[in-house]
Amino acid sequence: MKHALLVFALSFFALFATLHAQQTLDLTIQHNGLTRQYRLYVPAIYNNNTPVPLLFNLHGYGSNNFQQLVYGDFRSIADTANFLICAPNGTPEPGTGSLRWNSGFATGVDDVGFLSALIDTLSAQYNINLARVYSTGMSNGGFMSFELACMLSDRIAAVASVTGSMTTLQFSTCTPNRAMPVMQIHGTADATVPYNGAAGFASMEQLLNYWINHNGCNPTPTITPIPDINTTDGSTAERYDYGNCTELSAVVFYKVTGGGHTWPGSVITLANTNKDFSASSVIWEFFRQYTNPNYPDVTVSTGAALPTSPLQIYPNPATDAFQIIGLTDPTAQVYLVDITGKPVQSYSFTELASLNASALPAGLYFVVVTGKQGAATLKLLKN
Repeated sequence: MKHALLVFALSFFALFATLHAQQTLDLTIQHNGLTRQYRLYVPAIYNNNTPVPLLFNLHGYGSNNFQQLVYGDFRSIADTANFLICAPNGTPEPGTGSLRWNSGFATGVDDVGFLSALIDTLSAQYNINLARVYSTGMSNGGFMSFELACMLSDRIAAVASVTGSMTTLQFSTCTPNRAMPVMQIHGTADATVPYNGAAGFASMEQLLNYWINHNGCNPTPTITPIPDINTTDGSTAERYDYGNCTELSAVVFYKVTGGGHTWPGSVITLANTNKDFSASSVIWEFFRQYTNPNYPDVTVSTGAALPTSPLQIYPNPATDAFQIIGLTDPTAQVYLVDITGKPVQSYSFTELASLNASALPAGLYFVVVTGKQGAATLKLLKN
């Protein structure tokens, strides 16, 4: 019953499908009394018929989402691989105004909750494959990606960090509920987040050992030299693969000897930027292998849609109650399904004037409508 309803919830989005042109949207949501900003890149190939991955691309300290979309650029990859890129902004640091993420720095801002709410918000508007939500980032954005691996492993499929690490606080509070695929890219000449660690920051050896142990990997890696195709960039690179990890997990490390606090392969060439490989390309190749076992890796199947379409939910988002407008089939049944595919509530046709949702936790739900002539699905965002 659980997966059957989720198939309804994901198989009949064709009813509401519209083709999007390539878009870059600057948007906001409210979370914990704060107006939070994010930039969304939607490739031209996207349409609502097909569930697509979602990639968080998180900026570093003092940077912002616009700069990160360009510096750690995944847009050309998304144009062919068909995934959405969400580049949110952190919050301003008091005094300096520099944007930052609360990734083990005890700033009091709930960035984990904000990014979880963003998953719900985007899933209500786009056909997101919830088994394929990933996070990567530069520096402080890499720290934040590890924070998501620690605290939001039920929703994040895999993470990658470029020039980031983990803080002492993160190590003491990290509680992933499953093995987690992780990739780390780091330069030995990084003066901002030192390769060998600093006060409150883990060294690369400590960072890797944590995830090797957590994922049950072989501590002896397979080392593959990256061809030194650019002999003038002042650095070389090697890939370390730690094998035999727990199923559906991995630990991969790119060691950039001579590399600085930079994004390898970026079109913006800072000092000590490695040009032998593209961090964006290897991160996506890593991510695309992994799905979150908490969710089915959905595909769209065909089926009959209710002829009473288009159906609408009002209000949406809802707080206490909602209605389904446009449904006239007296045999119809309505099921509320959470994002894991678990049925949480059902309603009969006689209840459709006001469907009670007051007891439901906030988040995203699928509203599955079945009747004598077929089925249809809508999304409900519960505040």
